Amino acid sequence: MSISSKITPIRDTLSPLTELVSIVIPVYNGADTIAELVEALVRQPFGMPLEIILVNDASKDESGQVCERLLRGAAVPITLIDHSRNFGEHNAVMTGLRHAKGDYIVTMDDDLQNPPGEILKLLDKLRNENLDIVYGAFLTKRHARWRNLGSKSANLIAEWLTEKPRGLYMSTFRCMNRFLVDEILNYTGPYPFVDGLVFQITGRIGSVEVLHLPNKTGRTNYTLRKLVRLWLTILINFSTRPLQLSISLGIVMAIIGGLGAIYVIVDYFLEKSVSSGWPSLIVLMLVFTGMQLIILGLMGEYIGRMFIHVGGRPQAVVRSVTSALPRRDAAEAKNVATRQTGTD
Repeated sequence: MSISSKITPIRDTLSPLTELVSIVIPVYNGADTIAELVEALVRQPFGMPLEIILVNDASKDESGQVCERLLRGAAVPITLIDHSRNFGEHNAVMTGLRHAKGDYIVTMDDDLQNPPGEILKLLDKLRNENLDIVYGAFLTKRHARWRNLGSKSANLIAEWLTEKPRGLYMSTFRCMNRFLVDEILNYTGPYPFVDGLVFQITGRIGSVEVLHLPNKTGRTNYTLRKLVRLWLTILINFSTRPLQLSISLGIVMAIIGGLGAIYVIVDYFLEKSVSSGWPSLIVLMLVFTGMQLIILGLMGEYIGRMFIHVGGRPQAVVRSVTSALPRRDAAEAKNVATRQTGTD
């Protein structure tokens, strides 16, 4: 077994005609599941060489140590990347994509809710229909109700603000080809949204129904705070439509205000008095002031993110990269298992 921070990439050891599949897995507090996931991936009959890229996004549990043990017993090439702090799921995916050498790149969560065997469905559809990306569409989602609601809202926001095809469900379980990944990696900003980048680049998008299993650990790393951050990224980094909406809202309010002024003037000349509606006036002031603050906050968020981007805030900071070539005995066992699967 060979482990090194500088090692010959698997792509350089293969024939130019040999295709390679890369599995990119962001790892955050996945110590209880990541070993089982990697073992299940190794057993899959992909029909082509496999590499696994694990991106430890500053986990608070023992995920780092578990991943290091996986490197020592590697049956396929594994790369472990450690972030210096928690940068978020999409940033971790971008880091993994930068280290993936495959012709086909699969991204998936570390919680075992996406069965590794379903990857074959994604690969088959991508290759047979000449697509750039295929999403896994869950037959039945096994998330908590609030998370399902959050995912649905994120999909609706993306459909309104981006070029997302109507009815397509965005999931983190996706398979992309080399062309699309290379184009995605041209984005170096600090607020990546992988799916938003996909919709900007290609229209060759598909989906296939896959299984979604219950979460074995009974907990999720998907918090309300992370959901709000995702909403803001979709709203601000990939569309100017919120600003256009604020302009439209301002025009509507101006028209309402003008009609109100006309009413007051006509009422004065006809009735010679102006009715005193202090409660109504206070309500109107609160509504208009609230809208102004929302619009100002929205503009401030745009300007703030531009400032951070121009200031060179990193997309992610990699503390270390460790790669492992498979042990000969483990690799032989993998090859035998693959041949037996092919003959059954």
